[in-house]
Amino acid sequence: MKDRFAGLFDTYANKLVSFSQTRGRQYWLIFLFILAVSIVMLTPVSGHSQQLLHQSQTQGNLSSIPVCKPETPRELRGVWLTNVDSDVLFSRQTTAQAIARLAELNFNTLYPTVWNWGYTLYPSQAAAAETGKALDPTEGLQNRDILQEIITAGHQQGMAVIPWFEFGFMAPADSQLALHHPDWLTKRRDGNTIWWEGKTHQRVWLNPLHPEVQKFITSLAVELVSNYDVDGIQFDDHLGYPSELGYDEFTVQLYQQEHDGKLPPADYRDKQWIRWRADKVTAYVQELFRAVKASNPDAIFSVSPNPQYFSLNSFLADWQRWERLGLIEELIVQLYRDRQDIFIHELEQTSVVEASQHIPVSIGILSGLKGRRVLWDQIAQQVKLTRQRNFAGVSFFFYESLWNLASESPQRRQAALQYLFREPAARPHLSDCRYSQHQQTSPSQL
Repeated sequence: MKDRFAGLFDTYANKLVSFSQTRGRQYWLIFLFILAVSIVMLTPVSGHSQQLLHQSQTQGNLSSIPVCKPETPRELRGVWLTNVDSDVLFSRQTTAQAIARLAELNFNTLYPTVWNWGYTLYPSQAAAAETGKALDPTEGLQNRDILQEIITAGHQQGMAVIPWFEFGFMAPADSQLALHHPDWLTKRRDGNTIWWEGKTHQRVWLNPLHPEVQKFITSLAVELVSNYDVDGIQFDDHLGYPSELGYDEFTVQLYQQEHDGKLPPADYRDKQWIRWRADKVTAYVQELFRAVKASNPDAIFSVSPNPQYFSLNSFLADWQRWERLGLIEELIVQLYRDRQDIFIHELEQTSVVEASQHIPVSIGILSGLKGRRVLWDQIAQQVKLTRQRNFAGVSFFFYESLWNLASESPQRRQAALQYLFREPAARPHLSDCRYSQHQQTSPSQL
């Protein structure tokens, strides 16, 4: 076809030139247009297009070729909502106003806490059966279904709602859960169960290896995804437990059964001892994932841990393995760092980069704490560094410090957020082209 067209062009080119010159400028422009069209048609197909043409000739037709089509702009823009150092959840009006403002600023995902301080923040029969309380008894949280309020308001604004099990296996030492079930608690080698969070809060940890503990946590998750129109659920590395623990009677006996009667190593940092407990936690995560998916296949299983080395060695949460086993459908790595070089170092860790090839991986950025103000310049720089490396997006910890607990005025912070998220963006998803292409070739397990 091209040869034929070229021949015709050669035959009539001189006549066209002569004709256009004789008739004037208008016809000369017509000739130039015809010339341009001809050049385009005669230009060989090159690059990626030529490769696709060759494939279509050898495979029979172009429609059989898997092509990653351009997608709408996607970026996770999330924020965690908690009842710690924050007023956002303690009245219907405050909660609704916060969600409306976040939507105006083009946020697209809410991560509200639903499990902390030994209680649920939604009416839970599973919790009531073990604690005697179906809902956190704190004033302002009573006679409400906060989770349903957030789901309704969030979905009306086009935002995803993924409840966050903030405490995981952790509980206050004086909680009804801990007092009712002392046999559920894990211990240090000296028999002490108390674990200090900071210098003020005494915590205990439910034993993730104990079948009754596993049944309880699973019942909370299944109850939630079965009864609420959530977009997923989220755990962090509290789905593991501190590596200094694990010397309770149940765990010691289980270890002895699998090691010819030997006691666990005295050094809790022993690599084999770390690995054995981490693998037991992973086995439970597999069961939890299956239970959630059996109850609600569309619920995303999201995890927001610390970097892999810390999560594994300090909390026995081997999220890198969870990801390679297909147990994580959204990962948000907490990188609460002030120094830029350390932040970049963590962004470029192999575990993070490799995971981002298989699933949406976003970065958790600290927007501030009650006693730790973070300047906007640092936040903006960290978002920029994250975007430069093509991660799926960012989520901020936490709502109150986005503009209330800040050195700058709320008006300035909100204006900066509006500029940061100038255009709306859809949430990234595991089914997106960039991930589905890798899913076809990635191993499903180690």
